[in-house]
Amino acid sequence: MFISITDQCYRTVDLPQRPLRIVSLVPSQTELLVELGLEEYLVGITRFCEYPTGLIDKIKVVGGTKKVIASRIWEVQPDLIICNKEENTQEIVLACQEIAPTYVSDIAHLDDAIEMIADIGKMTGTSFKAKSLVNRIKINFNHFDKESHSAVNALYLIWKNPYMTVGSDTFIHDIMERGGYKNIMDGASRYPELTLQNIINLNPEVILFSSEPYAFNDLDKKEIEDAFAKAELKSPRLLTVDGTYFSWYGSRLKDTPNYFKQLNSN
Repeated sequence: MFISITDQCYRTVDLPQRPLRIVSLVPSQTELLVELGLEEYLVGITRFCEYPTGLIDKIKVVGGTKKVIASRIWEVQPDLIICNKEENTQEIVLACQEIAPTYVSDIAHLDDAIEMIADIGKMTGTSFKAKSLVNRIKINFNHFDKESHSAVNALYLIWKNPYMTVGSDTFIHDIMERGGYKNIMDGASRYPELTLQNIINLNPEVILFSSEPYAFNDLDKKEIEDAFAKAELKSPRLLTVDGTYFSWYGSRLKDTPNYFKQLNSN
C-alpha cells in the first residue's frame, strides 16, 4: 500500500501505488496539481480548468464540474480522481469511486485549503513541494495580517437575476475577512438571494462584483448606482474583482494577499 488517507468528507482513500494517471474535476485543484509538478500525470480535467492557460488544449476534457461524462473518465483509466464536495455533485463522486480511488475536499476556511494541499502532496508523492507551498501561503497571509488595514463593510456578489451573495459559512467569506472586507452578510448561510431593495437596505460601504461565476459588467454597476441615487443614498464603492483570488483554494492562494494589497490601494 502506497498510502491510505482520510479525505475531508471522512472517506478512506486507499492508493496501492503512487498515482500516475490523475483526473481532476475542480479547476483550482487542477492548477494546484500543475504547481506541484504533476501536469504530465493529468489525464482528465473539466472544461473550466482554464489555468494554467492552454491546459484544456493538451489534456482530455471529461465534462464540467456539475456534469461529467463517465465514459470519458473510464477511457483515461485514472488511478486517482480528485473532487470537491461543493463543486461536484454526490452523484459524480459516487460514479467516480466506482472507477478509481476518489479524494473529496471540503473547503470552508483557509486552514481547510492548507490541509487539502498537504493531502494532495501525500497522495501524489510531492509532500516536499506541498509543504513549501503551504509555508509560502502562511507567510504571505501572516505578513498581510500584520499590515494595518481597516475593515470595511462589504457585499460580495456572485450572481445576478437573482442577485446572489455569500454567507459566513463559505470559503469566500473567510478570504474576504482576511482581506479587510467585513462581510455584511455575516450570519447568513451559504449563498443567499437578494433583491435590489435588499442591497439598498444593507447599504454596504463597498460592493465587490466577482468575475465568476457571473461576469458582471459596467451596466450592472450603473444599475446599482442608479438604485442608490433613486433612494437618495450615496452609492457604495463599486469594485470588479477577480473571483479566483476569493474562491480558488489551491496554489493561487500564495498570490491572494498581494492581490488584496493591490485592490486596497486602488
